[in-house]
Amino acid sequence: MQRMSSKHEDPKSGTVDDSIAGHQKDFEAAERKIAGEIDPGLRAVVVAVAVLVLVGTLALPHSGVANGWDVLAFNADAQSERIALFSRLFVWFVVIFGIGFSMLALVTRRWALSWVALAGTAVSSALGMMAIWSRQTIPAGFHVAGPSIGLVIGWFTVIFLTFHWLKVVWTRTSLQLAAEEERRLATAEAEKNHEWNVG
Repeated sequence: MQRMSSKHEDPKSGTVDDSIAGHQKDFEAAERKIAGEIDPGLRAVVVAVAVLVLVGTLALPHSGVANGWDVLAFNADAQSERIALFSRLFVWFVVIFGIGFSMLALVTRRWALSWVALAGTAVSSALGMMAIWSRQTIPAGFHVAGPSIGLVIGWFTVIFLTFHWLKVVWTRTSLQLAAEEERRLATAEAEKNHEWNVG
């Protein structure tokens, strides 16, 4: 009888079956795909609610007669209230990262997008603090309002959102590191067994 093709594994030589090698590549590709995704679970609902709250704060007054949309557009109401640069940057970061990238990360479940959302909301938290501070330190000659409810709620919400994105990213990073360590140990063990079989 003719010997079977070399695609089958020879247990004495320790050579790897071509079909198994092909499956191993598929497994590695699937593992890489899973490693690039997040699974926020119930936290996704919390993040979605926080994003809705951020959208709502844009309709609330941020300072005097200027609401979040006025600050974003820097229209006449915002100019009349002498809205500072920190407030404008805060609202832009809220819209881009707190709302935009947070929703993209939730919909696509991409780990990279959740990192961007985390970084953006973290910067937004600092900008929100500076925006409130800038409304509380207005020179005596300027008769404009201090921070209003929309700015304060928006700041607390973006801090809350930063915390939850940090939990999602940190959990996923820990799982990735554990999977990489396990794969590294398995590869080292396989190489050691192969050398032993060849010897």
